[in-house]
Amino acid sequence: MAKVMPFAALRPAEDLVSRVAALPYDVYNRAEAKAEVEREPLSFLAIDRPETQFPPDFDMYSDEAYAKAKELLDAAVKNGTYVEEDAPAFYIYELIMDGRSQTGLVTCASIDDYVSGVIKKHENTREEKEQDRIRHIDTCDAQTGPIFLAYREDPDISVIIHCIQQDEEPIYDFTAPDGVTHRVWIVDDEADIKALMQGFRDMPNLYIADGHHRAASAVKVGLKRRAEHPDYDGTEEFNYFLSVLFPDSELAILPYNRVIRDWNGHTPEELLSALSEIGTVEKASAPVQPAEKGTVGMFLNGDWYLFRFAEDKRNDDPVEGLDVSLLQKHLLQPFFGIDDPRVDNRIDFVGGIRGLGELEKRCGEDAVVAFSMYPTSIEELFRVADANLLMPPKSTWFEPKLRSGIFIHPLS
Repeated sequence: MAKVMPFAALRPAEDLVSRVAALPYDVYNRAEAKAEVEREPLSFLAIDRPETQFPPDFDMYSDEAYAKAKELLDAAVKNGTYVEEDAPAFYIYELIMDGRSQTGLVTCASIDDYVSGVIKKHENTREEKEQDRIRHIDTCDAQTGPIFLAYREDPDISVIIHCIQQDEEPIYDFTAPDGVTHRVWIVDDEADIKALMQGFRDMPNLYIADGHHRAASAVKVGLKRRAEHPDYDGTEEFNYFLSVLFPDSELAILPYNRVIRDWNGHTPEELLSALSEIGTVEKASAPVQPAEKGTVGMFLNGDWYLFRFAEDKRNDDPVEGLDVSLLQKHLLQPFFGIDDPRVDNRIDFVGGIRGLGELEKRCGEDAVVAFSMYPTSIEELFRVADANLLMPPKSTWFEPKLRSGIFIHPLS
């Protein structure tokens, strides 16, 4: 049983939302974040990345940095950039990218569901990344970045959402500089709220698609607040975390490609020979974006190749059967000596949104070979999470990215 709750959001004034809405804080490096805030001073990135308000050598993890985030958020509320809803509500959030639409429900999910495993995950988190968001949430007294959750589509929930979209006018409707359109409807009818809550209550599991570190941080802040308030009764806002829930049928996962920086003492000819021992490899006349599971594209010395894993190298294990796992087990580890791709700086990961041209570019700059992957499916993600297993690093790339700053969940 999954528990979702409406909440009284802080959200941007309608005439400012297009300027406030920002890509997630972790898609930018420090210089890029500062440049974006200089381009658009109202961008929520200024609050998400408060070091943008200081010189480049300023300690971005200092108490002063997090205090600045709180100062900026309070100022945005005071000057009317943000307004607060009078009553709890849900929101419908539609994103349209390249003609493809996906629609989610903005809610607050239960930290107890996360702890108990009703909300399933498929990645580990790193303590240092958690600590940054823990301090940001705790100091701002608000959750500012929504967690991207997925669920197996429920027709009753879909009907409610689609009817509201058809019958009501959106409160937001804008296209961001990257071409992604964002539309938001408010769900404040009591009957609709109850029906949606019941629909998710009948659902055994939700799944973290993207935002594992934000989720873990939000939950840890909630548990910290419980410890500080031993008389809590479960209704307090810190018992929930900001989420957007999407049905699996509307989600698309892009590939997460790999580039390798050195030969580990081998040669291109030896690589082709090694590939022929674990499958078949043939030169292609055009860039290769794999069209089926078990195939990999390779860019080597200016040429593209299509590689297919032999049947005896594939398996049905939820994790070991993933294409990224097959590549790691049968090639990256034994041939390139990359034992742990999480820490080995000889491998880098390129999101599919950058296209195959980026792989060719990297091979002209700092890489010796690149591999284009067939994307992991949402059902594969569910299988891994249902088995309480973890995916290899950089297995999924979701697009479009949810914007931060459109919805803020105050904790008190």
